Amino acid sequence: MKTSKDAPDSSGPSEFPEVPEPPRRSVNTPPASVSNAPPIPRGKAINIVAGTLGHFVEWFDWNIYGVMAVIFASQIFPSDSPAASVTLAFATYAIGFLIRPLSGLIISPLADRFGRRGVLALTISLMAGGSLLIGFTPPYAAIGWLAPAMFLTARVAQGISAGSEQQGAIAFMVEHAPANRRALFGSLTNFASGVSILAATGTAALITTTLSKGDLNAWGWRIPFVIGGVLGLIGLVVRARADESPEVDKSAKVKTNSRSRLGSLLRNHPKALLQSAALSAPAVAYYTWSTFLPTYAALTTGQSLASALTANLIGIGVFVVLVPLVGAVSDRIGRRKPFPIIGAIGMVVLFYPLMLLLTNAGFGAYVLVSVSGYVVLAIWQAVYPTIQAELFPAAVRVSGIGLSHQLVIALFGGTAPLIASAFLGAGQPMLVAVYMIVIVGLSLIAYFTLPETGPRRNKPSETVSFKDANAKVAERITS
Repeated sequence: MKTSKDAPDSSGPSEFPEVPEPPRRSVNTPPASVSNAPPIPRGKAINIVAGTLGHFVEWFDWNIYGVMAVIFASQIFPSDSPAASVTLAFATYAIGFLIRPLSGLIISPLADRFGRRGVLALTISLMAGGSLLIGFTPPYAAIGWLAPAMFLTARVAQGISAGSEQQGAIAFMVEHAPANRRALFGSLTNFASGVSILAATGTAALITTTLSKGDLNAWGWRIPFVIGGVLGLIGLVVRARADESPEVDKSAKVKTNSRSRLGSLLRNHPKALLQSAALSAPAVAYYTWSTFLPTYAALTTGQSLASALTANLIGIGVFVVLVPLVGAVSDRIGRRKPFPIIGAIGMVVLFYPLMLLLTNAGFGAYVLVSVSGYVVLAIWQAVYPTIQAELFPAAVRVSGIGLSHQLVIALFGGTAPLIASAFLGAGQPMLVAVYMIVIVGLSLIAYFTLPETGPRRNKPSETVSFKDANAKVAERITS
C-alpha cells in the first residue's frame, strides 16, 4: 500500500498488495463540500458510540480495582498490616498489566487480519466477566486462599482484555473519522478513559461517604464491580451492532498469518515502534495520578479517603474537558508541535514541586495538585492515540500500536502504583516524583523525532478512506 513519502519506516518490501488510488477529484471542488461533509463518514453514529461507550466500560471495570483496593485489601489479602495488604492488592493489580503484552502480541494481529469489531467484542466480554467475578468473590475468611485466587483469575482475564482493547479502539475510531477530524475522534478514546476514571472515582467517593464502615467492608465495595459487569453486557450489544472499520476491507483481510504480519512489522517499522512506545511511556504518570494519588494522600497527609477521592474527581473533570478540546485544536494546527512535547515538558517541570506540595496539603492544595497534573496529562493524552495510528499502515496498525503500547504499559503503567507504594513504605515518598520525571524525560527525547501527522502534510494519510470523497477534499484544502 502506498503511503505518504514522509511516513516513517515505509520503505522496504511489502507483504501486502497495493491499493490503487482512485482518480483525483477536480481541484475546483468548492470548499463548501468540506463544511457540508457529514460529521461521521459512512453515516452511522453507532460506530462512534461503540468505540467510545465500549472504551468507557472497559476502563471503568479496569480502574475501579485500583480506587477500591484500599477497602477490600484486608478482606481478600489479609496480612499483619494494612500497608502490606494494600501492597498485595496492587501486586495482583500489576499482574493484569503483565498479561497485557502477551495478549497484545497474540490478539492484535487477529484484529489486523479479520477486523476490529470482533476483537473489540471479545475484549469487553472478558473485562465484564472479570469484574463480575471480583464482585461476587467471597472474602478470605469464608473460602481461604480461593479468594485471592479468584481475584487473580479475574485480573488475568481483564489483562487479556486490556491488552487488546486500547489499540483496537484507537484504530477503529481513527479509521471511522473524517480526514480533518482524526485527532478529535482519536482523542475520544482517552476522553472515554477519563470519564471512566471519573465514574469509578465518583462511585467510590459516593459509596465511601454514604455507607457505614461495616457495610462498606461487608458488601459495599462490591457494588462498582457488579455495575461494571452489567455495563459491559450493554457495551457488548452496542459493539455487536457496529460496522467494521472501512480500512479492513482494503488491506487488513489479506490472507497472511499473524507471525508473518508481526515479522513485516518488525522489519519495516522499527522506528515507528520505538516512537509509539515513547508516546505511551508517560502512562507511568497517568496511572500514578489516577489510581495511586488518592491512596497516597490518605496515607501521607491524614486526609480521609473520601475527601481525597472527591478532590481527585475535580482534577479528572478538568482532564475530561481538555482532552477533546486539545484533540480538536491539533486537527487545525498539527500534532507533534506543541502537544506531546509541551505535555512532557510540563510533567518534568511540575511533578516534583506538586508532590512536594502534597506532603502537607489541605483539601484546597490537594485540588490544585490534582488539577495541575491532569492539565499536563491531558495535553499528552489528547494526541498520542492519533499519532500512533498514523505511524502505521492499516494492515499492521493494531499490531504496531499493541506491541509497543502494551509492553510499555506493562513495564511502567501497571507497576506504577506498586512502585509508588514501595517508595512510600520505605519512607521516600518524593522518589515517586523522581521516578515519573526520569521516564517522561527519556520519552521527551524521542518526541523530537516524530513526523508531523496533522493537517499540514503534503499528501493524505492512509487513514483517509478512499471511499470518502469529502475527506479527500478536506485533506487537500487543509494541506
